[in-house]
Amino acid sequence: MKFLSRYQWAKWLLIFGGLVLIYSWALQGLKLNLEMLNESIPYTIDFVTRLLPPDWSVTDVAVKALIETVQMSLWGTTIGAVLSVPIALLSAHNLSPLGIRWLANFLQNGVRSVPSIVLGLFFVSATGLGAPAGTLALGIYTIGYLAKFYQEAIEAVDPRSIEALQVSGASRLQIAQYGILPQVLPLGLGYTLYMFEYNIRSASVLGVVGAGGIGFELVNYIRGFEYNKATTMMLVLLAIVTVIDFVSSQLRRRLDSL
Repeated sequence: MKFLSRYQWAKWLLIFGGLVLIYSWALQGLKLNLEMLNESIPYTIDFVTRLLPPDWSVTDVAVKALIETVQMSLWGTTIGAVLSVPIALLSAHNLSPLGIRWLANFLQNGVRSVPSIVLGLFFVSATGLGAPAGTLALGIYTIGYLAKFYQEAIEAVDPRSIEALQVSGASRLQIAQYGILPQVLPLGLGYTLYMFEYNIRSASVLGVVGAGGIGFELVNYIRGFEYNKATTMMLVLLAIVTVIDFVSSQLRRRLDSL
């Protein structure tokens, strides 16, 4: 250790060597076949050419499906955000005892480990095809991430404000209301906006299992080999994602300045 502290270059050399070994190991696991990739180029070019030009005759269908996707994402994000707050409070090390904290973190990890498509299949079996299944799937999926984001924000709160309230005899609810919420709210709202933007994309993936939205129409066109119509769906989705990304970025900057 003294040698490493004395010769910093040796420490960085070891770190670089370790990274090379890790990435070499990961690359070996990928089992890339460069010859096969080279032979597949004509097929990929053929697929791309079949996507063009877009068939704008389905624009009305795309817009209707897009509106449904935004509605699903709005409600899914809201449901997930509301349910994430108590889980985040129970997960934070500066608020909860070890046992409760462990259970709350285990719940977060459990939700994050379930792919959104699996959640979509589950709710499709419960509610049938359509937007309700997608909305519920997005709501549960959101909990796994927003609860963690909220937890990190709560744990970053200035401990002096919490200690001052504890000394004054404040209850846990009062500590959360007056000591934590004012500091966490701007950051939490920023995380929620980001998750809403992300859920727009996730909702399109859920269409694969029939959970409504623009993804449902997109998958149907691809399955029917109507690639030009599928391109229109993707372009409309790209447009709304770009707009929402711009708006949410502006809102997040304003929240950060509060």
